Amino acid sequence: MADEARAYFDGGSAADDGSGDPLRRVAFACESLKVTTRLMHIIAWLLGQRAWQRGEIGDADLADDKYRLGRAARTDAMLAADFPFAASALIDASQELYERVARLQDRMDPMSLPAADASPARALLDRLQTAF
Repeated sequence: MADEARAYFDGGSAADDGSGDPLRRVAFACESLKVTTRLMHIIAWLLGQRAWQRGEIGDADLADDKYRLGRAARTDAMLAADFPFAASALIDASQELYERVARLQDRMDPMSLPAADASPARALLDRLQTAF
């Protein structure tokens, strides 16, 4: 997906966005950066996971922020709807993949797992509180 995004946004995307409006071109450029950022965060997280699985880093290292999934800005759905189909598809796919990896990280994180004696309802309320 990273190669596909790079090829799309680097090659001919300016002609594909179909508008000479400077504000639209800036919005299009910003969205290409958001897609790239999401994908690079995912790739970095996967490389950290691979290093951990190979024993190159320990459990304590994996808890460090530099090995966690970085934060990435979401795209406004109304803005993305005005872009060409190929751009919108890349934006949506990168957001979906980012959200899936974030959920996977949360499930794998031993600090986010509820204690054995904690109620499922309390665990859900705690997760909701930390999310907002």
